[in-house]
Amino acid sequence: MAMTQDEMKQAVARAALEYVEADTIIGIGTGSTANYFIDYLAEIKTSIAGTVASSEASAERLRKHGIEVLDLNNVGEISVYVDGADETNRQAHLVKGGGGALTREKIVAAVAKKFVCIVDSTKVVDVLGAFPLPIEVIPMARSYVARRLVALGGEPVYREGFVTDNGNVILDVHGLQIDNAPEFEQILNNLTGVVTNGLFAMRPADVVLIGSETGVTTL
Repeated sequence: MAMTQDEMKQAVARAALEYVEADTIIGIGTGSTANYFIDYLAEIKTSIAGTVASSEASAERLRKHGIEVLDLNNVGEISVYVDGADETNRQAHLVKGGGGALTREKIVAAVAKKFVCIVDSTKVVDVLGAFPLPIEVIPMARSYVARRLVALGGEPVYREGFVTDNGNVILDVHGLQIDNAPEFEQILNNLTGVVTNGLFAMRPADVVLIGSETGVTTL
């Protein structure tokens, strides 16, 4: 019997446990697949030194399991960061931020020695951009940044009623075909008022685990 999307997420989250090193600090992402990873991590919580979470929601879930959550400023090194993605291409360039935690996710990924991305097979694409690209913006720069994004060929949509953990707003950019993700990430980062964009290409995933109907494969 073929696995459901939820079962694929569970399988790939469990497979990520193999990358957890004993007595080290583990970076934890945000979202449905990351939630499964948190639940499985609880089974081996006594063997790790603690965690750093990329969102308040993940931190709360970790604490409910009795797993220690540390402030990143008090942490020198993260051995591995495990998180999902909204899209990945074959180069392990990702689009993230559907849940709105992209800035903190990017910060934790920057600190981590290894970034393991866990996705189900529906997230693998040839060209990034079908999933709207989230961009976190300082509130007063929203209209300015939106105009610049239109000039770059995108169709930005303000995510209404949503505020990030950092107190900012999100523009979701539709209609993009991102051929050179690292270059486009840099262009977006240089727009005044942009805090972070959801492209993880200058720091791509080191390992992408893909859950499919037949099991888990590594990209």
